Amino acid sequence: RLSSRRVGRIAIIFIFHLPTMFATASASFVRRSARTAIPSQARALQSRYFHLTPQALEKLNVQGLAERVNLQGQNVLMRVDLNVPLSKEDDFTVTDDTRLRAIVPTAKFLLDKGANIILCSHFGRPKGEIIETGKNGRLNPVVGPLKELLGVDVKKVNDCMGPEVEEAAKSLKRGDVLLLENTRFYKGETKNDPELSAGLGKLAD
Repeated sequence: RLSSRRVGRIAIIFIFHLPTMFATASASFVRRSARTAIPSQARALQSRYFHLTPQALEKLNVQGLAERVNLQGQNVLMRVDLNVPLSKEDDFTVTDDTRLRAIVPTAKFLLDKGANIILCSHFGRPKGEIIETGKNGRLNPVVGPLKELLGVDVKKVNDCMGPEVEEAAKSLKRGDVLLLENTRFYKGETKNDPELSAGLGKLAD
């Protein structure tokens, strides 16, 4: 059982949007199936669906995190999906902000708890190349819409790891929001690259 202090040292905090109803239904399914399966099958079912049980969900979701850790002034790395369509006319204007609005409840919950949020997302498929504009380019087009939706200033850096990004993360104050650059500018983003993971991990508490 993790203490609040130990949990507070976790470098990266992933926020999972898993409906409680779905988790409860899955756990119920496992219990019913396990009663009719042979022991080996029952163990396989429990192993496969363990991450959807209510107990596990309580540890993974943001509410459970806030109950265990004092988030005031803490940097929380929040992996989000900012892949939004851009206008064909200027390759900059966001034409559908559905995915941006989807992160607002979690982000505002963390801000209300006094956390500093570091937003992390890929954008398009640049395949390890730095592309300045367009659907595979920098995340500049989402900065303005995010400011409006969150009601706070959103700072952006032009990389997602390295000394300058680490310095920007260290300078965050309570309630600040920092947007990292397109993570897919690094080829390792799709290959579970340990160097990229370590670089991201240095940004959060």
